[in-house]
Amino acid sequence: MSGYYGAAPEEGLPGLKLSTKIVGALVGFLLLALLAIGSTLLLSWQLEGTGAAINDAGSLRMRTTRVALNLTRHVDGQLPAAAALADLRDYDAILARLRRGDPARPLSLPQQQDVYTALAAVEQGWQLRLKPQADALLAAPSSAQPLLLSRYQASASAFLPTIDHFVQLLEEDNARKTEYLRICQVLLATMAILGTVALIYLMVLIVLRPLDHIHQAIRRLTAGDYSATVPVETNDEFGQVGAGFNQMARRLAEVHATLEERVQEKTASLEQKNRELALLLEITTFLNQAQPLEELCRGFLTRLVDNLGAAGGAVRLLDGEHELIYLVADAGLPETLLGGEQCLSYGDCFCSLNPESLLSRQMTLPDDSALPCKQEGFKVVSSFPIALQQRSIGLFNLHFREATVFTPQKTRLMETLGQHLASAIENQRLVTKERELAILEERNLVAQGLHDSIAQGLSFLNLQVQVLDQAVQADDRPLLGDTIAQLRAGVQESYDDVRELLNNFRSRLSARLPQAIANVLDKFRRQTGLKVELQSEGLSQPLMPEQQLQLLFILQEALSNVRKHARASQVLVRLDDSGATLVLTIMDNGIGFDVARVLERDDSHYGLAIMTERAARAGVTMRIDSAPGDGCCIRLSIARAQRQAA
Repeated sequence: MSGYYGAAPEEGLPGLKLSTKIVGALVGFLLLALLAIGSTLLLSWQLEGTGAAINDAGSLRMRTTRVALNLTRHVDGQLPAAAALADLRDYDAILARLRRGDPARPLSLPQQQDVYTALAAVEQGWQLRLKPQADALLAAPSSAQPLLLSRYQASASAFLPTIDHFVQLLEEDNARKTEYLRICQVLLATMAILGTVALIYLMVLIVLRPLDHIHQAIRRLTAGDYSATVPVETNDEFGQVGAGFNQMARRLAEVHATLEERVQEKTASLEQKNRELALLLEITTFLNQAQPLEELCRGFLTRLVDNLGAAGGAVRLLDGEHELIYLVADAGLPETLLGGEQCLSYGDCFCSLNPESLLSRQMTLPDDSALPCKQEGFKVVSSFPIALQQRSIGLFNLHFREATVFTPQKTRLMETLGQHLASAIENQRLVTKERELAILEERNLVAQGLHDSIAQGLSFLNLQVQVLDQAVQADDRPLLGDTIAQLRAGVQESYDDVRELLNNFRSRLSARLPQAIANVLDKFRRQTGLKVELQSEGLSQPLMPEQQLQLLFILQEALSNVRKHARASQVLVRLDDSGATLVLTIMDNGIGFDVARVLERDDSHYGLAIMTERAARAGVTMRIDSAPGDGCCIRLSIARAQRQAA
């Protein structure tokens, strides 16, 4: 059938829109109905007018007889002439009304020539015969009136058939129009029935049938019959819907036909993605574990080889300074191949071509290739960068004995894994460097402490030994005794410095800072015998371990300076954490010193330098107030925000 499967409809089929068809049909039916109703109304109006004319015309016969009767009564002296004249005037008024009509009643004569001819005969008979005779009778003397009355009566008898003929014409016309009215009413009823049937047929043809076609096609499509189509017979909205449905049905049939294949493809793709995600998760989890570099690279490589079905592989890192690339870990590669590839220069083989490049490469070895990899039975060698932030630190290779092609997705996965390996290697290097830096910094502080205490003491002892040698050679007993006393005091002071340094190195962090400070002050009190007082206030929040340790080291260094140089008898340590800033104050009543002069001679006073360095490391602000003869006050402060940052 033409028009099926969404094709264009046949030539000559209606191309109007559905709305145009429906509105056209309704407007046509309305015009026919209005025409029939208008015809009926016109006939009804004409019938009403003709009926009024028949009444007036019929009254002319009665009035003719009445005029004769009134004239008889006038002749007998029973009726005045004025009453008879009034009848004559009424007769004239009726004839005039019949001639001109009366729309208000309504009253009108049929538009027919014989009717108007009959009316003219009536008017002529009245105006030329009856009315002049009646006027003559009324104007004649009483003696002549009987004769004139008999003449009028004879004329009236002859005039009545004329009136009857006129009335008969009107009645015939009225009967004819009544028949027309019945015919119009029958036609109107017939047209209503036919119009209703026609509208129903049109609705079925242009609305219900296309809807039924679409409904049946939908039911078939729902039942799984993807060959269901809708006949497209018009270009209207239903035709467009049918064409769209057919197109949808074809698309569904195509989709259903390939659904299983597409599901298999999607399932395979999803399984591949799951394997890749599992590999990425496994390797990422492994790389986040703390382990040596060789084990890190070997574990990474082993997991790749197992998951990708590779025959072997290697991880190589760059030595940019010497333009070398050295082997860190391998898996599945023969010893004969590894023997010559432990360390390669740039460009020596495929594994070292442009090692600083961030591009992945894959090479299929030809059958006649003389490369060592081909001699060992490998067909494909791939290379992927180990890069971090667009900086290459090495590469890893995968060797295959079968033909293998890396898709763009798998290549991106390998590059991502290379980035994770680079991050793990760099993190391991940063941890190692951080440990080395921490050791170097602590060694520097230890060296400064040794130089400021033991080294100075040993230097003093060296000078005293020279003086002792001179006193022995000169046999100067007083100088000899004095020098021995100086040596004994110097050795004791060096011994005290060593013990103090050991105590500092063995310091342990207490749960809270006040207890740790109390422990330090207790040791100092036992070593020196000085009066030491601790005042503590606040401490609403504990310090971070690093800051607490540095504060204790600064406190120990300050107490060491008091013991060596201050000649004090009393030390006051005050800890205040009641405000926004933690403040640790160390005061003594010693001899004091000129702060500016001491800072200018920092080459020989490493104690203050060590304290300043530790304060800067812990984010502590240190202030020293002292003057000769006025003791010393060291104030350490840590703002709450700085304490949280630490």
